[in-house]
Amino acid sequence: MHNLSRTMAVFLSFARYMWKKVSIFSSFVLSIVLLLSASCGHQSSSGQQAKKTLDLSGFVVPYVSRDSLIMAHKARELNKIFLRLRKLTGFNGVVLYAEKGRIIFEKAYGYRNVRRHREPLQVGDAFQLASGSKMFSALAIMMLKHQGKVDYDTDIRKYLPGFPYEGITLRLLMNHRSGLPRYMSLAQKEWKNKRIPMNNNAMLKLLEEYKPNIYFHPNTGFHYCNTNYALLANVVEAVTGEHFEDFIRKNIFEPLGMNSSFVYNMRDDSEVPLYVNHGVPGYYRRGWRWRKMPDDYLDAVLGDKNVYCSVGDLYKFDRSWDKFTLLPDSVLREAFVPGSPHYWRRRDNYGFGWRIRGGMDSTVYHFGWWKGFRSFNIRDMKHHKTLIVLTNTDRGPGSANFWRIIKSDTLPLGNAVPLSARSRK
Repeated sequence: MHNLSRTMAVFLSFARYMWKKVSIFSSFVLSIVLLLSASCGHQSSSGQQAKKTLDLSGFVVPYVSRDSLIMAHKARELNKIFLRLRKLTGFNGVVLYAEKGRIIFEKAYGYRNVRRHREPLQVGDAFQLASGSKMFSALAIMMLKHQGKVDYDTDIRKYLPGFPYEGITLRLLMNHRSGLPRYMSLAQKEWKNKRIPMNNNAMLKLLEEYKPNIYFHPNTGFHYCNTNYALLANVVEAVTGEHFEDFIRKNIFEPLGMNSSFVYNMRDDSEVPLYVNHGVPGYYRRGWRWRKMPDDYLDAVLGDKNVYCSVGDLYKFDRSWDKFTLLPDSVLREAFVPGSPHYWRRRDNYGFGWRIRGGMDSTVYHFGWWKGFRSFNIRDMKHHKTLIVLTNTDRGPGSANFWRIIKSDTLPLGNAVPLSARSRK
């Protein structure tokens, strides 16, 4: 009976530890305690086996993954970082950090209504990705190339016959090597009624009508320009006969289960709405006050912006590149080939919808900044790290804070150790 009591003490101590650390095993512990209690009661009533030692050889000692402890520690560390950023910079947004296919940290800070500090943000809220939308536009072209419907190195006048510039290819558009002028500058001057949405077709007609001067001859330089990616949406629509929004939804969002994501557009609007009434509203700072960002006639142009996603949906998108869900590896890897290998003015390069980080092996990223939103998406493909930060304010922490997170030590995930049952003396 003495041995049985000691065994009971061991398992009760084990149960207390498991309750605090690993709640998933609570039912297991309870079962063991009940079993031992029943055995003890039976021996007391019979009085025949008082000194018989309980045989535990048939029990399986559960294992607790050391990963859960490592991940919990990292999550606490990240939470401290973002609480500090909220205090120092007013960070207002949602964060997701993952390593080796596991979400380590996912949390929302701040409010949907930034001005009045109302409606706390949720991790499932959808934010405007701004230029982060270019990842989706490039992937759409890569899909069409894989289907044999477009060619990267054919003059785009094959798809857009009225386009006024020669020698421009899809590859040059995606690599930002076309030399094309900025459509936003042209629209600011020539789009007379700013209350009427200017969509992609209207943008193309402006280019055809006014044909502003190019920055340089095609493929002779690098110039990051939204016109390049807006034109990709025009090509998608010309080749498929579908609206760009529909193509992205059917071929990317739905297959990946990105249920919170959408492409904002004004195809049914004859006048620019006062506000974007989908997803999280954006805010800008005027003096000491935050103000809700009104809608803009340029928001009718797609391809260079206007994809809305939650951090969870963006992570599904991220995982699809590792699992080759939408396209084979041989096609996807082209997105990470530097488009300007001899460009010396910038340390970072540009592929198909992704910036390529100089000095960091296999690290790509894209940031966005547009009308009250900022987005940050970094992928360290060598160490399988992903950091996604989405905000609904035009001010906040700089990207240096996020690069420090990516560059921190890789977590030693993948090991498991048994939990030891120890009795208190």
